[in-house]
Amino acid sequence: MKAIMNRRSIRKYTDQMVSDDQVKSLLEAAMCAPSAGNEQPWHFVVIRDRQLLDKVPQYHPYSSMTKQASVAILICADSRLNKYDVDYWVQDCAAATENLLLAVQDLGLGAVWLGVYPRQERVAGLRQLFNIPEEVIPFALVPVGYAAEHKGAENRYREDRVHLNNW
Repeated sequence: MKAIMNRRSIRKYTDQMVSDDQVKSLLEAAMCAPSAGNEQPWHFVVIRDRQLLDKVPQYHPYSSMTKQASVAILICADSRLNKYDVDYWVQDCAAATENLLLAVQDLGLGAVWLGVYPRQERVAGLRQLFNIPEEVIPFALVPVGYAAEHKGAENRYREDRVHLNNW
């Protein structure tokens, strides 16, 4: 509960590097997410190359923090793994992204969820930048680093959004 209640979007990072072991822990958490039919349609592009991180804002208008991030993780879905007639991969990748963000909080790091899909210009741009095959869909980008800003927990519970038994 502590990681859930304290997780906040962090957009400013220090120069301290996120270790390979920490990145592996984040990916392990992401891959523990539930998925429809246990399909696990996700793939992850770990981006450490400074030149690539600096180019991301050319393709995503709200990603200037990638220029400070130690690493970014691009969550993608492999459409070839879709065994249903609907796109459950969106829910699957959203669950993986949230697991990753909770692990970031638990490790004492900072991160922010940058939406990519369904913005086709972002999908196409990041697909090009990272040489992603056509059948793989970039879903979300998560810049990660040591927080250079600190935000307190925020109670977002709203009684007016809770309906008992019916609307």
